[in-house]
Amino acid sequence: MKPIVQISLDLTNIDEALETAALALRAGVDWLEAGTPLILAEGLHGVRKLREAFPKIPIVADLKTMDGGYLEAEMMAKAGATHVVVMARAHEETIKVVVKAGKDYGVEVMGDNLGCPDMIAGAKRLEDLGCDYVIHHIGYDERRGIAAQGLKMPNPLDQLREVVNAVNIPVQAVGGLSLEQAIACPSYGAPLVVLGAPLTIDADAFKTASGDLESSLRLICDKIHAYGNV
Repeated sequence: MKPIVQISLDLTNIDEALETAALALRAGVDWLEAGTPLILAEGLHGVRKLREAFPKIPIVADLKTMDGGYLEAEMMAKAGATHVVVMARAHEETIKVVVKAGKDYGVEVMGDNLGCPDMIAGAKRLEDLGCDYVIHHIGYDERRGIAAQGLKMPNPLDQLREVVNAVNIPVQAVGGLSLEQAIACPSYGAPLVVLGAPLTIDADAFKTASGDLESSLRLICDKIHAYGNV
């Protein structure tokens, strides 16, 4: 799979999300993500607006589904999402019905191993239950809380190779990656590169990062896409 760049629109205002999405696509981003804060703030309306504005672009709805999986996936598919997210720590029946909804409505399912005691086992469970992708995810609160205790902040790259080697579906690494780390993900065998906090979004305010975001994104996209041509 050639490298794909996805931007996480972890914003709470649809107008700002649309503006950031347009900028990101000009810079070379491939996929848009309706981040969890955007879905909480705008709901299906936000996904519909993204679909109306960008009719041909894949849209990931980061639902972090834990229950009611079929209905949540169905609703987002009908709103225009092409990908939905279910959590590895959900009951296996929830994962199964999200996968079924994906087949019924033509959307792909991304399984997220955030919070799993064994991240590798969590990734394998998601593949075994029919997910199309694995999101190897170290959570925002987890990273900050561990660092606040004076301990080394965990990073998705710590176990990324092991996760990639454990499954046969594409893997995406999420959680506080630096610019250099995000660009390096394809070299770990993880072709789905997500850009969000702290790279492009202010992680504390959930606002678009200041500075020349478009130029920064273009540089990142060029480097990631070039990996697939080596």
